Amino acid sequence: MTVTVITEDNMADLDPKAGISRKARRVALVIAGTMLLWLGGQRIGAEMGIPLKYSFLIDLAAMAGFIWAMVVTYQIWRDSRA
Repeated sequence: MTVTVITEDNMADLDPKAGISRKARRVALVIAGTMLLWLGGQRIGAEMGIPLKYSFLIDLAAMAGFIWAMVVTYQIWRDSRA
C-alpha cells in the first residue's frame, strides 16, 4: 500500500492553478513588502539625514523589486492564458 503525501511542491502537478496561485501570492507579498521597505527607508533616511546616494540605492532596490514583480506577473498572465 502506498501513501501519497500532498505537499505544496507537488500540488501544482495535481492542480495547474495551484502553481499560478502560489506565484500570485508571492508577487503580492513582494509588492507590499517592497513598498513598505521603500517608504520606511525614505522616512528613516530623511530623519537621519543620510546622503542622497544612499537614498538612490533604496530607490534602485525598490525598482528592482517592482520590475521582478512585473516580470512574474507577465508570466502568470501568460500561463493563465494557456
